[in-house]
Amino acid sequence: MSAITLYAKATEGFDARVASALALLTEAAAAHPGSIVQATSLGAEDMVITDLIARHKLPIAIGTLETGMLHAETVSLVLSIESRYGVSVEVYEPRKESVIQFVGTHGDRAMYESLELRKGCCAIRKLEPLSRMLDKRTAWVTGMRREQSDNRGTVAFSEQDDKGRTKVNPLADWSWADVWHYIDLHKVPYNALHDQFYPSIGCAPCTRAIAVGEPFRAGRWWWEDEAAKECGLHVHDEQQVSMIGAHQ
Repeated sequence: MSAITLYAKATEGFDARVASALALLTEAAAAHPGSIVQATSLGAEDMVITDLIARHKLPIAIGTLETGMLHAETVSLVLSIESRYGVSVEVYEPRKESVIQFVGTHGDRAMYESLELRKGCCAIRKLEPLSRMLDKRTAWVTGMRREQSDNRGTVAFSEQDDKGRTKVNPLADWSWADVWHYIDLHKVPYNALHDQFYPSIGCAPCTRAIAVGEPFRAGRWWWEDEAAKECGLHVHDEQQVSMIGAHQ
């Protein structure tokens, strides 16, 4: 069964939420000319945002992190975006020397050994490349939604990150049904893993399908006994610094 069949549903207020998301993106693009980027994970939410940006020709760059450990289905979406929308996607990879040193010291299964090592891997493969994506930019766009987890339950439509950049979350009040209804309406390309019960998709070793009744992000770092399942992309700056510095 496809994710569209399983999840897409028209709900009250959907058109208003789409209009609000578009307005937020339009205002952010105008306020940060030439210095705003969508940091896309290539998940369903981010594909909706990319479609809104491309469909309405908004001057917002699109960037993604190629960690070196993504599923093939995720990586293929970069070409799908460029082909479908005629836009270029900025791809940021981890520094090879940092990866080689980390794997050489801790092995390629370090993420399973401890929370510290898992977050160290995330710091090298995600946080440092993200810092390059955001360098010299004053605003960025994410696909964060309040419904995704308790930890994200108070996500604002617009906020300041720890570097003083504007962080725009245009789908903050969208439901999972909204996301898939939009994808269905506009035939937005999406990750084939969503059809296999992967609602939240990260690196291959750290992502699994979820079972009926499990929380949205239960498939991320499932072996960890931790309430807040995050890689560090959306935590406070001092935490990011400690994570990066400890494993460079």
